Amino acid sequence: MQNGIFGSNSKPFAGFMLKTAQQVRPLSLHVRGSVASSTRKLFSPKAAAAAKSGDRVRIAVLGASGYTGAEIVRILANHPQFQIKVMTADRKAGEQFGSVFPHLISQDLPRLIAVNDADFSGVDAVFCCLPHGTTQEIIKGLPRHLKIVDLSADFRLRDINEYAEWYGHSHRAPELQEEAVYGLTELHRDDIRNAQLVANPGCYPTSIQLPLVPLVKAKLIKLTNIIIDAKSGVSGAGMYLFEITHSFSMSSCQR
Repeated sequence: MQNGIFGSNSKPFAGFMLKTAQQVRPLSLHVRGSVASSTRKLFSPKAAAAAKSGDRVRIAVLGASGYTGAEIVRILANHPQFQIKVMTADRKAGEQFGSVFPHLISQDLPRLIAVNDADFSGVDAVFCCLPHGTTQEIIKGLPRHLKIVDLSADFRLRDINEYAEWYGHSHRAPELQEEAVYGLTELHRDDIRNAQLVANPGCYPTSIQLPLVPLVKAKLIKLTNIIIDAKSGVSGAGMYLFEITHSFSMSSCQR
């Protein structure tokens, strides 16, 4: 009896029926990766049509050489409705993006530049992928026509006093803090659609809120004694090395 990819006969061995290959049929492989992604498979006909008409959103990525920036670049570079026009990375200024992240070497991307050299006149929206505490003054200085998505923690807390308590310094752009929209799409889709500044939520709040909020709204659980047990991989600490993020410190342990 033939079965699966291989034409095979079944033979008994130690109580199991093993299949011995007779003939191999050609395999049809579908590659989905950062370089060989098909827009026809990954995105809707509407998105593909918009790209074909040339109606694409022009993007700047600030802090493109970090882990967060690289992932944003990978997603946007493979999306038919976006075109990356500006990429900043002060420490890597002047370098090609593919030399920093070789898995994206085949993408048609601009050279990395310092943020102070960026020209935003031909840009519609900005993804800010800079470290926590560094984005407030930079975003405050950006042209007001830009739509901004900030992936740091700088605009996630509406109360600036709470921000100072948790992050150890006063907020440097309190006027923007008031207008920022918390970017959890499942909860604030309409507000995000109309926002000028979106504070992208972190991994822990996202994993916590998505299952809990529907349960709370439906009054299926009590608000007392909720325990959250969440863990993150070491890459969440970013590209900078710290004593506790070295392999020796992280191996076979949990902090």
